[in-house]
Amino acid sequence: MGNGGSAVKVCTDHQGGINWLSLSPDGQRLLTGSEDGTARLWSTADSQCHGHFQGHESYITFCHLENEAAFTCSADHTIRKWDVVTGQCLAIYRGHTSIVNRILVAKDYLFSGSYDRTARCWSVDKEKQIQEFRGHRNCVLTLAHYSSRDVLEEEEEEEEEEEKVSRDLLVTGSTDCTVKVWWVSSGRCYQTLLGHTGAVLCLILDAPNRELFSGSTDYTIRTWNIVTGEQLKVFKEHQGSVICLELVNRHLYSGSADRTVKCWLVDTGERIQTYKAHKHSVSTLKYHAGILFTGSGDACARAFNSKSGVLQKIFRGHKFIINCIQIHNELLYTASHDGTLRIWDIRGICKRNKRRLKKERSAQGRSSQKGSLSRLFNNKVGCMVQQENGE
Repeated sequence: MGNGGSAVKVCTDHQGGINWLSLSPDGQRLLTGSEDGTARLWSTADSQCHGHFQGHESYITFCHLENEAAFTCSADHTIRKWDVVTGQCLAIYRGHTSIVNRILVAKDYLFSGSYDRTARCWSVDKEKQIQEFRGHRNCVLTLAHYSSRDVLEEEEEEEEEEEKVSRDLLVTGSTDCTVKVWWVSSGRCYQTLLGHTGAVLCLILDAPNRELFSGSTDYTIRTWNIVTGEQLKVFKEHQGSVICLELVNRHLYSGSADRTVKCWLVDTGERIQTYKAHKHSVSTLKYHAGILFTGSGDACARAFNSKSGVLQKIFRGHKFIINCIQIHNELLYTASHDGTLRIWDIRGICKRNKRRLKKERSAQGRSSQKGSLSRLFNNKVGCMVQQENGE
């Protein structure tokens, strides 16, 4: 196992903890949102800070980066849109009456969730609220979005006429222990998913398979059919709150306050791997090229072989919890409550993993070839026996 090693670069520009890190779709920029009330824009080409967004009156809770615009939400009850080239604030979205803790950009919509117990929908291009989603009994912590066209067959579509115009749906998870699905066009609640007995901390949507995964402080992950609202499976082996989820190739990875990550087969519900070594809660995780990267409250990031569960490297240097990680061009970016963004070279790990995967595929190929030759030999022997017996 590779151990420690220095970061390629340590960025110390923020004056407060970094709460979130977002990578642009084209991979050219990173956005950090901080306790110091500012956001910073970083180039992945030179790892330099190329933008400093100032204007919020309190700390930034979450941020989202598109190729042309950046979005931040804050404890000052507002969301802001920024020009990534000029750093100019393009729009301020006002309406929430408490901390805005999560935003999501989809199509021309901007969605937000708040401690004021509501979620809201805004026009991205105008400082205008389109819809308010009211019905949770406590704060909205996490969001997901999909279109009914992704999941419903024509004969199943029985929504009202006004909802046929826009078939977008918003999913919200709350500390009131429920998940709700809403029609964006009308603000009407389409489904309330009941089953959790603790706050819902994270959501992962698999629209093509009509499935939603929710992780909770009740130590469980639950799978739901997003068309019928039926609870499909409950994953129960964690011994602490489920903080983060990642879905890759029908494998579900869950990070928990019990200091472990677990890997589950979605189709069967079987737990097939547990990743240990963390000395505190697992706060964030990311799958990349057969490697599972994790960030923890113990201030370390780690790399595991996703298949075997073997710990391959520990990244040490942060002083407090790692809140978010991103990966681009075989560089690992870790953002921490210590206020630093650290950049790590993971080429060595990726290269070793590619060699291992190549060897495994080669071995599987040889095994398959042996099996084919064995079957061919057995068939020939069978034919000879039949001929000798006059069959």
